[in-house]
Amino acid sequence: MHSRMQLVRPVISAARRGFRSGQECSGLTDEAVAVVEFALLAPMLIMLAIGLADYGYAIWTRLQVQNAARAGAEYAVLHGWNNGQNSTNIQSAVTGATRLSVAASPAPAVSCGCLDPTTGLTSATCGSSCSANSDTAGTYVTVSAQAAFRPLFGYPGLSFPTAITATEIARTQ
Repeated sequence: MHSRMQLVRPVISAARRGFRSGQECSGLTDEAVAVVEFALLAPMLIMLAIGLADYGYAIWTRLQVQNAARAGAEYAVLHGWNNGQNSTNIQSAVTGATRLSVAASPAPAVSCGCLDPTTGLTSATCGSSCSANSDTAGTYVTVSAQAAFRPLFGYPGLSFPTAITATEIARTQ
């Protein structure tokens, strides 16, 4: 008859040999475990990288649209407002400011008003006195730019393209 200790010793020594050589009881090596872990994590890391790339592309598109609106406002400041001709030239400045397909929409508009830091541009008669400060009402041009944003990859539940818009207001006189 064998004692219980004689039966348990070979099992314990085999388990010790397995742990010492880097093997677990299941027989998987460290390399096999790493491959399984990579197979589980790689798709999530790829989706994260794609999402970050699309987010960066959206920010870049927003900056390009803002720069296009700013270019139109700068043109208006440098050349003034001449009802028909400069409106067309301002639109050309907006569309030519970037290689994106940007539209000056709505069309540039001129207005007289007072600029208030809290409420923005309030309508007033040109040359009149502004109530918020001691300035006189000036002539302002409003330039808007718009572009369609399409992400690099489609996302379920989200509809694209999405319009990205920017507006610049500049005093011309």
